[in-house]
Formats: sequence, structure tokens, C-alpha cells
Amino acid sequence: MKRFFAQAYIWVLLILLYSPLILIAVFSFTESKVLGSWTGFSTRLYENLFAGGGSGSGSLLSAIENTLLIALVASVVSMILGTIAAIGIFNLKGRKKQAMTFLNSIPMINPDVITGVSLFLLFVFLHFTQGYVSVILAHITFCTPYVVLSVMPKLSQMNPNIYEAALDLGATPSQALRKVLIPQLRPGMVSGLILAFTMSLDDFAVTFFTRGTIGLDTLSTYIYTDARKGGLTPELRPLMTLIFLLVLILLLVINIRQVKAKKKAEKNEKVRRYFNSRAYSGRL
Repeated sequence: MKRFFAQAYIWVLLILLYSPLILIAVFSFTESKVLGSWTGFSTRLYENLFAGGGSGSGSLLSAIENTLLIALVASVVSMILGTIAAIGIFNLKGRKKQAMTFLNSIPMINPDVITGVSLFLLFVFLHFTQGYVSVILAHITFCTPYVVLSVMPKLSQMNPNIYEAALDLGATPSQALRKVLIPQLRPGMVSGLILAFTMSLDDFAVTFFTRGTIGLDTLSTYIYTDARKGGLTPELRPLMTLIFLLVLILLLVINIRQVKAKKKAEKNEKVRRYFNSRAYSGRL
């Protein structure tokens, strides 16, 4: 009975999570402006989304462009700053390292509303014009700690003597950083980049408080404004469907690559053990 209820609980959760996504995907293939009203199969909403011909789809495309541009710039800068910060924190000792690690964790735990209001008050205090630049700076601020968190484990796994060995062999500090440290840290940097891009793409509160009054809209603020008008633009349904499919494909590709890499590592380990056993028996 415990096993039955555990499996039933999981299936209920999966249904609650995925049924709205399936519903949106199904009704993205009809022209009805009301979700739940089927008026016949049609791809008009997809055509309107890419052509910008639907009601509000022009501003929707503008919001998508703003979202991708801000997320791309913020994630790349956050990756660079977060990697440098992680190397600096890792090389600290004792209480200084503990204090910096603790301070890096605060922005991740802090509610987005508090972060957004704090940055808004800071920009107002500094008389900083709010718009693209303020939103990008705000996104870099809350994305960088996630990159630090992604890079730190790779630094812990790395042999600490590799960097010093490169310096002893004649490499300059910049060459050792580019040719020794960065290749070792690349998986963590890529993970941090993807995480920062996702966090920036998904953010609403910080963007809402730091975008100013110039009419800058990202996807999250556009949906919020659209919902306050009494309904959602129909072209949002195909957009959400495409985003879900893109994420699903990326997850499948990543999982398949991980499985292949694991099998390859196991095969190499078996080959190594085989040759080691042959060499050992030869010595006997």
C-alpha cells in the first residue's frame, strides 16, 4: 500500500505539472482567443507569432528580443565575474573564505522583491537613468553568485598544484589562467552560464523595479501587463509551447551525452584494468 500511494502521489504531481503545458500546446493549434475553446485546427497563431501580425504580437516580439538580449549579456558578464570571484574566494584562507562564501549566499537566499526594491532605491539615489543598462546591471548582480556557486566545486576537484606547476615551467599568470585553469573550470563555467541565462530569462521582480518608465518590457513583464488587461495574447500559447519543446530537447541531448560519456568512461576503465592485470601477470 505504501508503494502504491507513493507512486500515485508521484503521478498526481506529474499530472498537475504537465497537464497545463499539454493543454496550452493543444490549444496553440487553434485560432480561438479564449483558452479552452476549440475552433478548428490552425497554425495561424504560429504564423502571427513569427510574422508579428497578431494582436499584440509585435510588442510580444519586442519583449522576446529584450529578454534574450538582456539574458545573453547578463549571463556572459556574470560568467566572467563569477569565475574570477570564485578563484579569489577559493584562494582565501580561514574566516575570510567563510565570510565571503556567506556573503555570496545572501543574494541567492534574499527574496527577489527585496533585491529589486534595493537596486531601485540605489539607482534613484545615484540618479542613474533606468532602462536597458539598469536592468542588465541588476541581472548581473543577482546572477553572479550562481556562477560562483557553479565554479567553486570544480576548483575543489582540481589539483591545486597544476597552476603553480605551469608557473614553474615558464608560463605567465595570464597564460596559466587561460591554458590551465579555464580548461579545468570550463564545465562549471558553462553550467553557471546556463543557470545565469535561465535566472535572467525567468526574472520578473528585479526587472519590474529597475526597468524605469521608458516602456521597456521583457517577456515576464509583458505577460504581467497583458494579464492585468483581462486576458493573455493568444500568441503566447505557441511561444510557451516552443519554449517547452526547446527545453525538453536540450534536456534530452544533455542526458544522452552524459549517458554516452559514462559508458565511454566505464569502457576505458575496463580497458585500463585489463592491461594493468596483464602487466601484473607478466611481471609474475
